[in-house]
Amino acid sequence: MPYTIPAAPVALRAPSLLSRELQERLDDLARTHRVPGAQLALDTGSDVIAVHTGTADVTTGSPFTTDTAVPLGSLTKPFTAALVMLLADDGDLDLDEPAAEHLAELAGTRQVTIRQLLAHTSGLPTGPDSDTAAATTRARYLTAVCAARDLLFIPGTDFSYSNAGYVAAGRLVESVTGMPWPEALRALLLEPLGVLPAFVGDGAPVRPVAAGHAVNTVTGQAVAARQNLAPVEAPAGALLASALDLVAFGNALTGRSDVLPPAVAKEMYRAETAADPGTLADGWGAGLALYQRDGRVWCGHDGNAQGTSCHLRADPESGVVVAFTGNAGGATALWRDLAEDLARLTGIRVPAEVLTAERGLPVGLPECAGTYRNGATTYRVAPGPDGTPALSIDGDLPLPLVCYADLSCDLRDPATGRVEPGGRFHRDPATGTIDRVQISGRTARRADDG
Repeated sequence: MPYTIPAAPVALRAPSLLSRELQERLDDLARTHRVPGAQLALDTGSDVIAVHTGTADVTTGSPFTTDTAVPLGSLTKPFTAALVMLLADDGDLDLDEPAAEHLAELAGTRQVTIRQLLAHTSGLPTGPDSDTAAATTRARYLTAVCAARDLLFIPGTDFSYSNAGYVAAGRLVESVTGMPWPEALRALLLEPLGVLPAFVGDGAPVRPVAAGHAVNTVTGQAVAARQNLAPVEAPAGALLASALDLVAFGNALTGRSDVLPPAVAKEMYRAETAADPGTLADGWGAGLALYQRDGRVWCGHDGNAQGTSCHLRADPESGVVVAFTGNAGGATALWRDLAEDLARLTGIRVPAEVLTAERGLPVGLPECAGTYRNGATTYRVAPGPDGTPALSIDGDLPLPLVCYADLSCDLRDPATGRVEPGGRFHRDPATGTIDRVQISGRTARRADDG
């Protein structure tokens, strides 16, 4: 039977009472998870409830307010995708035409379509790290990354989360509109939504902004973190926004705002057949992650900048929108706990994370051993000290892998023994060999004979 949101739990609590309860939980959870500041906004369709807590920047002591804008990280991507979708709706481009029709930098991967860029099914590598990207132009960045020799799979046949795909999408917006990406975002989307623009790198922001924070493991104190996003990466992660700003965008996705035409919103959360994002979500559309819960499909996205954790979920069927921002790494766990409180207090079961199916007994899977590459990133799978496989990325400390017969795998924390969903291996149907691995949504192609 399809899940329907119970009206009674929300109705039994007046908005003022629910607001107080959520405020108390947010205050308590922020202390528990050592998060300096956070925001939660909930639009039930009949009421909007927004609460916030703590400090925006421990260096200055500035308070978190309803209007404080937080670095969204990858939650910028749905906004960039919406820009591209609006241009397609206006007839300025065709989602299923090669992106190279508009961008000469993608001439080496002419088979990659605009839709595939937005859905992470292009096969493009993720792109260089921000320090490397800071030393190049967008044109040189794309020419270097978008080369046929580096494609991870045939475009349109698999999923690999790619910042480079969104650097290309932002460049596409600029090519079609003649405006820099921040200006196009402001004029076509943010201002119509009533959102005051703020971006990473703004010298003099026009609204209060939050810093990200890391926790000093010795003192237990939060320390402000510097955002190091390269300018060329802006379309993939430069936007700052509040939880209420995210709710405004969510309302556009659910059809309760005329900023996005209904056909555009529906196309954004229509599942792409080839998009299997593994541990990131249950599916993917044109710029939106898709989450299944209780017979419904929510859309949204998660984002992590340096020391922030931000989340958006919208249910197109009911119109419910939930948004959260937090300015420390521990805010991800806070968000998950808060989602449980929302279910208890309101009956709204927001999908804060992907639910994994029962995996069965672990298997050895020795054929997964080898070297895999995604652009300049190297994944190495090799037997650990106890003979079971372990994964290292770019030479980092190996993490034990728990492999299963269906080729899925988990990562085990060697310090705590805790198991977290890792990803999956892929077997070439023609040869029967394992030729790819996907970890946290990013796919790497085998680079040796295994």
